[in-house]
Amino acid sequence: MNANTGASSDGSDRLSDRSDRSDRSSDKSGGFKQQSQRRLRPSGGYRTLRSYQVATVIYDATVSFCDRFIDKRSRTNDQMVQAARSGRQNIAEGSRAAATTSQTELRLVNVARASLEELLLDYEDFLRQRKLRTWAKNDPDALTVRATGRQIDPTDRSDPVTHWKAYARWLEHADPAVVANTLICLIHQTNYLLDQQISALERSFIHEGGYSEQLASARMAERQKKNQSDPSDPTDKIPKCPLCGKFLALRTAQKGARAGSQFWGCSGYPECKGTRPLDS
Repeated sequence: MNANTGASSDGSDRLSDRSDRSDRSSDKSGGFKQQSQRRLRPSGGYRTLRSYQVATVIYDATVSFCDRFIDKRSRTNDQMVQAARSGRQNIAEGSRAAATTSQTELRLVNVARASLEELLLDYEDFLRQRKLRTWAKNDPDALTVRATGRQIDPTDRSDPVTHWKAYARWLEHADPAVVANTLICLIHQTNYLLDQQISALERSFIHEGGYSEQLASARMAERQKKNQSDPSDPTDKIPKCPLCGKFLALRTAQKGARAGSQFWGCSGYPECKGTRPLDS
């Protein structure tokens, strides 16, 4: 499971439709290669993610909200728009990164989550500072907004216009408190969905990793296999990292008093910075 695993509006996990993927490789005959013959994982498909769809509504509505209710000369105006944009864009970029590295994918989805949390605080501040009513979790209006997503036809969910129309009676309301409270509900929904994606990504990273992680593992396995089959090969003396236990790689110091000299550095760098002198 990767970032393309989301949750439906009612909280149930689902696998997204990958119909808009553009990363499938094909051979000269036009047939697609089997998954077992390549290490690249499926990526893209973010337009079918419920988190991306609601984040798009949040971004569009935030641009509209700031134009209508926030002074354009205020720094808050730009900060809110950028936070909303970051939430949306990083979901998409994380999905695209899925093919090559789970670590980058996980990092970008976390960035999206943090950006939307920042935006949530801005809307809460707007209501509090103006002494406007904040909807309680079980407020009838809040319950209606949360239920609206379940009423959208799944075949139309990837259309941002359809999503906007579903929430238009709140997002286009003349009362800024109604708009802000609606967006708070939508941000809470999206953050919940992103939490599900992050949990799935963490499990996937532990059990599978991405392309770069699998490639590094395969390289180490091949080196170890070669060392075992050829006792005379000097690489059988490659030491392991004193910190994490991975194989060390021969490196050359680029600067400092020992510039030009060689040393053993952890193959897991930069996550691990373990080293050993060459003569050891």
